[in-house]
Amino acid sequence: MSKERPNRSDYPWFCDMPTRWMDNDVYGHVNNVTYYSYFDTAANRYLIEVGGLDIHNAPVVGFVVESRCQYHAPVAFPEKLEAGLMVKHLGNRSTTYGIGIFQVGADTPSAHGDFVHVFVNRETNRAETIPSALREALAAIHVADENVE
Repeated sequence: MSKERPNRSDYPWFCDMPTRWMDNDVYGHVNNVTYYSYFDTAANRYLIEVGGLDIHNAPVVGFVVESRCQYHAPVAFPEKLEAGLMVKHLGNRSTTYGIGIFQVGADTPSAHGDFVHVFVNRETNRAETIPSALREALAAIHVADENVE
């Protein structure tokens, strides 16, 4: 993962990411593990809304095999957040997303990270080629290729 903090303009797709009461920890800010839930929600929301993924019936689905996050500034419920999404690597069976969690209107993310999906056959759990509709959607937000696999 790049050590540089990305900017809003680095991400070609955004979605709202509302905080919830339960996201706050005893220190009064969103707990670090919650960001991984935000990452998962943003990536899957994109696959569903743009790629047409049927999460209940698709024969091929994405399994998370790696994720990491860098934290820059605390956020807390009831703040409204936005998740920025890009594809940093698009392989035959996997993709690496770059995801930033932004306060509404902020130019730099409060946190950002990487999230890797390997696409697998739902029945066998074995890696499969990314289906064409999902590949098209992922290619539309592919901004870099860091040769991560």
